[in-house]
Amino acid sequence: MTRLTENKKFITTAELKDMGYSYYKIDKLEKDGLLRRVNRSTYENLTYKGDENDFFSAEAFVPNGVICLMSAARYYDLTNFLPDAVDVAIERKKKVITLPDWPEIKIFYFDPVRMALGVTEVKDNDNVFHIFDIEKTVVDVIYYRNKIGIEETSQVLKNYLKRGDRQIDRLYAYAQRLRCEKIVRTYLEVLM
Repeated sequence: MTRLTENKKFITTAELKDMGYSYYKIDKLEKDGLLRRVNRSTYENLTYKGDENDFFSAEAFVPNGVICLMSAARYYDLTNFLPDAVDVAIERKKKVITLPDWPEIKIFYFDPVRMALGVTEVKDNDNVFHIFDIEKTVVDVIYYRNKIGIEETSQVLKNYLKRGDRQIDRLYAYAQRLRCEKIVRTYLEVLM
């Protein structure tokens, strides 16, 4: 049986089973104060010694969720805006049963095509979270500009255009696939 790692903030029941823990032993770890149940399939590792990251919590509380919109924009340094919640996208038909008191998580329901495009996995030691890539983030911010705010949307796009690693072709490809090419083109023409 493998010992609990101090490098992983959240552990799924399946991972604990793979480590050799039975349901009885998992229950005992919880009673001993080493694990705290988050939802049916995930536990918070109370022996975790690494850096705190709200995105790890979002990954644990929203299975199949993807960090999106202003939280992703902040991650890519596209904005100075500090979101008061972690923006997480899930597919429209999915449900989230439990959300934490902290960090606050704001759920956005995306259609399957929008959910499938541009998802990347970020690893930090033994921890993982999913986030939309930078071009998909910019397209989504423009698409949701009325919810986010025109000023913030402009700032995100201006900062994106200043980057040396920007991929305008990919940005247009996402805009075409998500049927918002016209508004993306308009924003780019105004700012370029």
